[in-house]
Amino acid sequence: MSDFTPPFDLGALMKQAQALQDKLKQTQEEMAEKTVEASAGGGMVQVIADGSMRIRSVRIDPAMLAANDKQMLEDLIVAGVNEALRRAQEMVAQEMSKLSPLGGMNIPGFLGGRG
Repeated sequence: MSDFTPPFDLGALMKQAQALQDKLKQTQEEMAEKTVEASAGGGMVQVIADGSMRIRSVRIDPAMLAANDKQMLEDLIVAGVNEALRRAQEMVAQEMSKLSPLGGMNIPGFLGGRG
């Protein structure tokens, strides 16, 4: 029996790290193009956000404007934006978990996994 242990292959590890980094960048670019939609107030306010956590659009039902209730409109916009961003974060976390070495297992705290 030999006590010889093959040397650690740093080159192979660096190639794997570079491939993972490239895949991460590609996934981030893809997520920036994908959108999610959320609404508040029974659809009176609709918000679209993308995977870069940017708000793409906010639509307000004309009836909401006609009601002339500034406080309610502000509250609905905040609620719609928060829900859209939550959905976008969930979408991104789900995609990023596919890049993990564990193949998308749902592990609390790891790339957005929930317990």
